[in-house]
Amino acid sequence: MTALAKQPRPGLAAALSFVVFAGASAAAILSARDVFTDSLSWILLLVTAASAFATSASTTSSVISPAFICSVIAAVFLQPAETYAIMLTAETVVWLYERYRLPAFATNAAALPTAAITIAGLFQLLAPDTGSSSFYAAVGIAAPLTFGLNVALTAALGSVLNGTTLRSNLRAFFAFGPTIAFSTALVLATSAGYLQYGLRAIAFLVVALAIVGYMTHLVALSRQQARAHADLSWGIIASLLRTLNERDNRASRHSAAVAKFSRDIAAAAELPETDQDLAHTAGLMHDIGRFALSDRVLERGSELTNEDWRAIRRHPEIGANLLRDIGVYGPVGEIVHCHHERLDGRGYPRGLKEDEIPEVAKIVAIAEIYDTLTAPDTYRKPMSSFEALNELRRVSGRQVAGEYVELLSDLMYGKGVEYRHSEDASFDLELRIEERIKDSLQAT
Repeated sequence: MTALAKQPRPGLAAALSFVVFAGASAAAILSARDVFTDSLSWILLLVTAASAFATSASTTSSVISPAFICSVIAAVFLQPAETYAIMLTAETVVWLYERYRLPAFATNAAALPTAAITIAGLFQLLAPDTGSSSFYAAVGIAAPLTFGLNVALTAALGSVLNGTTLRSNLRAFFAFGPTIAFSTALVLATSAGYLQYGLRAIAFLVVALAIVGYMTHLVALSRQQARAHADLSWGIIASLLRTLNERDNRASRHSAAVAKFSRDIAAAAELPETDQDLAHTAGLMHDIGRFALSDRVLERGSELTNEDWRAIRRHPEIGANLLRDIGVYGPVGEIVHCHHERLDGRGYPRGLKEDEIPEVAKIVAIAEIYDTLTAPDTYRKPMSSFEALNELRRVSGRQVAGEYVELLSDLMYGKGVEYRHSEDASFDLELRIEERIKDSLQAT
């Protein structure tokens, strides 16, 4: 079954959560015997509550959950009732700080403590000899099993609450594979240390979690700073391109068209998604170096001097340097730098040949030439798509890569004039696509 609900049903989710919560609470009450009578139970309770508060108060989230690790330690060494109380306390602390919606709290308060008490009960039932190989095997199984049961219960109740599919919610289990492995190793090390050194091992656990939490905070802070820098960089680039369009009103449409064609050719070539994104980004920015050219050079029909042509031939280098100074990541600048190079070495600005030219730059070069030949707003009479493709085929192997020309030809088959002549190319639309790419790259 891939879905439990097609639309949000908070009432049903609350009812199901109450049933699960009531069952787990009853099991905790019935199994309680002299609870919280030793130091370990109180230490784990305090550490779990404190870590839950710290996680909620922080603007960043740790890949390692101290509450989860403490819940497994509790399941191994404490009574099920104590394990249940510790996890319920942790979730309550989170809700008291964040005050997220009550139906979601109900599902979390039902799912997470229930998973913990279930594993604790199974561990108590199996009762492996403490310190034996079977004991550590059981501990190694308990950690991923606890996480898996947490995810399963939360996903099932969440699918009813939010109207999402169970399959999409369960993907979290696979996404956190490395985290589960690290947490399991930490639980095993702490369990062995506790059996040998007592509460000093729990102190080690607390210190280890604090260090991991601090390092995660630093990484997340660095990502936030990188995101802010990227936002500023993209804003500057967009402003430059819009300003260039004021000086040459074909610039933004041409940039959008080259970005679109470059992305589609890269996709047809079955290049990795990162290279497809790179082709789109570089296509959007390939002419940004023209910003440094004089107004006279950009004017249509004006007679250009040798000095003007030298300036034009430098615009790829100028664009690459501009992107580097703004802070855009290196591969984009390299593609921009190389998009006027030719396979025979007669291109500019560096005279690179064949394999010296990045593959994505070869794609952008074809997209740029094709749009220049077919667009109605260029300096010459526009060619038809058929004529432009024939012209690209004529220079294939010498100026451009023939395999990408044929892929472009395949793309044009069955397409309307709007696509073939980029009449629908929109800089604003392509820039919004670029923002989504930027977000996805920064989230990794």
